[in-house]
Amino acid sequence: MERFERIAPAGSELPLLLTPASAGEPVMMALARLRAQIDTALITVGGVLLRGFDVPSVDAFKSFAAAFGHDLLSYEFASTPRSAVSSGVYTSTEYPAHQHIPLHNEQAYTRDWPMKIWFHCVKAAPQGGETPIADSRNIYRRMPAAIRERFAAGLLYARNYGDFDLPWQDVFNTNEPSQVEAFCRQSGIEWEWLDDGALRTRQLCQGVEHHPLTGEAVWFNQAHLFHASGLQPEVRESLEDILGVENLPRNVYYADGRPIPDEVFDEVRAVLAEETVTFGWQDGDVMMLDNMLVAHARTPFSGPRKVVVAMAEPHGNRSTSGSTFGSTSGSASRSAFGSGASSQPLDCLA
Repeated sequence: MERFERIAPAGSELPLLLTPASAGEPVMMALARLRAQIDTALITVGGVLLRGFDVPSVDAFKSFAAAFGHDLLSYEFASTPRSAVSSGVYTSTEYPAHQHIPLHNEQAYTRDWPMKIWFHCVKAAPQGGETPIADSRNIYRRMPAAIRERFAAGLLYARNYGDFDLPWQDVFNTNEPSQVEAFCRQSGIEWEWLDDGALRTRQLCQGVEHHPLTGEAVWFNQAHLFHASGLQPEVRESLEDILGVENLPRNVYYADGRPIPDEVFDEVRAVLAEETVTFGWQDGDVMMLDNMLVAHARTPFSGPRKVVVAMAEPHGNRSTSGSTFGSTSGSASRSAFGSGASSQPLDCLA
């Protein structure tokens, strides 16, 4: 029997552990007998960990993920650096090993996201490098009511691409401004070309959501990653002095464009910490999550580590009226951004 140790809040079942019927059972051969159990666990528990199966290659992992019936997705409108391992399979976020990546639901800073996400541990780090997870339903329930209500009106994400963040060419996978504009227009993103050719965008997105199958409310945003309070204090001070608050690489505001106080994120981060589930990776592990029901993170590590990721089953709320998230009036625009000479208004968010 596989040994499985984890640190988790009381009552948590995350992740459901699945093990081979016999030693060395290939993960693809196991899928037929496990599929129903996995499908049920994803919408109840939120995620599964397959441990002890034979996963001989990244291609085998890719085949396993694709076998759930949806095309694997490319990584579009990126917020972090990744590299493609093969079509539809990417490295996990390529931040330096000493950095902690906070809990987040994949692409919850946009209005389009994957419903399913898979992680495959090719090589576990000798120290650290876990992928902590947390139940987004429990985060929502535990979050102070005043914060839930304010975030339910929506969040306005602001990004300035360039020297201090990912260049827009990498984020949008193109060197053509016209293609950037077409993507933004289709995605309900306001864009602004600055005098030096730099790009600034903002988008009104959800702060909370409801799962399309279960109807449950979930905490679903990346505000704590985008807000300036997520920076190291000395880095934040330097960037604000050099660039000005409106030109920070990324930030987030209330739906009406007003600043969100740092103290709000102290409470948000405390709730996330209380709901965190942590376990060590083993070589060959495969974890599958419902991306709306379960958030994920990364702890610092030392030594070699390789974890690859696949995503599938696109979902979103672009067909929802922007009024669902509150109003973005002209005055709200000016609160978050200055006026630019070449900009596209937030016209429809649809």
